[in-house]
Amino acid sequence: MRRMALGVSLLLAAWHAAVASAAGFAALVSPPRFELTSRAGTTVRQVFELTNRSAAPAKFQVHTADFTLGADYSVAFQDELQPDSCRPWVAIERPEVALPGGGTIRYRFEVQVPKDAPAGECRFGILVEGEEPAVAQSGALRLPVVGRIGIIVYVIVGDAKPQIEVFGPQLVTLNGQKVPALRVHNAGNAHARMSGFLSGTDAKGIKYDFNPSDLPILPGDVREVFLTPSTDGNDHPTLTFPVTVQGALEWGNQRTELAERFE
Repeated sequence: MRRMALGVSLLLAAWHAAVASAAGFAALVSPPRFELTSRAGTTVRQVFELTNRSAAPAKFQVHTADFTLGADYSVAFQDELQPDSCRPWVAIERPEVALPGGGTIRYRFEVQVPKDAPAGECRFGILVEGEEPAVAQSGALRLPVVGRIGIIVYVIVGDAKPQIEVFGPQLVTLNGQKVPALRVHNAGNAHARMSGFLSGTDAKGIKYDFNPSDLPILPGDVREVFLTPSTDGNDHPTLTFPVTVQGALEWGNQRTELAERFE
């Protein structure tokens, strides 16, 4: 991973757009994530938009990277090719982009899946970085800042799919509130995102809808899936435990029935 003395790396990703800004670096990419399917021996082509949000002209460096997800879902990018990386399959349009102030470009990339590729999942990042370090002020200290946006790409190859095992109920603290959670193990060969239609009742008899967190669960990972409660008039209610939750927990085209008590 690239390192700079007193450097700060900026990374901000949302579901529908990704923006990073610092003095001298202001960019937006859309979409910030691709979830694609392919077969061995085929090529997948896609496009994202890169916008220079600054009024001044800017140059951006574009390259691929491997990535890992931390326990808190923070993303760590590795420039060095990692074991079993699929980045050799990836071709990007060009390594440098120059944009006028307010300018936008449609940037192309492709993934060439080898004919002998086994069923599985190709995962990588596309990094857009400012060409020159900018400067950020922190009190009396002026720090060189490397502006960076990471686009995450998943390509499911062949019949790869997640295989989910759901473990018993537990309580966790999320944004200062106790909420129900499940521990989920992905024993498959592709990532999963949980969804579903869940409802429940707390100790006061109040009824809630519960929304499973849809953060990625990579193959081999064990992750907590948070069940966030809401009512028609309150998106952040405080639960009184014990709480019962039932309904269908879903991922892709698979599902399992859930009936749990959290206390």
